[in-house]
Amino acid sequence: MKRMKSVHPTQRLLTRLLDNSGALAALILLSPLFAIAALLILIGDGRPILFRQTRIGKKGKPFLILKFRTMRTGCGGLAITAPGDRRVTRVGAWLRGLKIDELPQLINVLRGDMSLIGPRPEVPDYVEFTDDRWRRALEVRPGITDLASLAFRNEEAILGPAADPDAYYRSVILPEKLRLNLQYQQSRSLPRDLKLLWMTARYSFFPQGFDRDRIMRSFGASALAAKRPGRLD
Repeated sequence: MKRMKSVHPTQRLLTRLLDNSGALAALILLSPLFAIAALLILIGDGRPILFRQTRIGKKGKPFLILKFRTMRTGCGGLAITAPGDRRVTRVGAWLRGLKIDELPQLINVLRGDMSLIGPRPEVPDYVEFTDDRWRRALEVRPGITDLASLAFRNEEAILGPAADPDAYYRSVILPEKLRLNLQYQQSRSLPRDLKLLWMTARYSFFPQGFDRDRIMRSFGASALAAKRPGRLD
């Protein structure tokens, strides 16, 4: 099994310091946005404000991820959403469009569950512990953003044409995400991390001009990973 590139203890410490300082600074700077989001959720759909869900973290350890609630309470269904999903509230659609719903994960970073940058944590049902790609991805702490998250920021729209969104996600999108996760971790550096954080913030609040292929090329991602998946029938 090909392992992830080893990380020097000093680099690991610096990364954790960057995570904590960055998350704390973001929580302070974005506190007005947190207040606005919470108020809109309360007015539009009531409590609870936060959504908690079990995800798989480093070394396969489960934890509760935090998000602003974007769906109606008491709704079951798939762990993924496609365009027109009736579970998503009006406020929730706006929060999702700007990725504001992900901001409470800064608290997960301070708790040590997550990092600012790392493979996005999945629900247990999507994690295959016997798969070599998953074992390698789980060697590092999951993150709020990564190259795959940026590449698939319009994931709901991509899922739209699929006859079976769940099967499409498992067989097409998730393997591509794992591919990008592992590729990025092998070439990770502080300048690349800062670039990824900047581009994530930029296209979250200003999605106009988002060009997936151009972003992939700027990070040296392979052509296969840059292609938009086709319809799964």
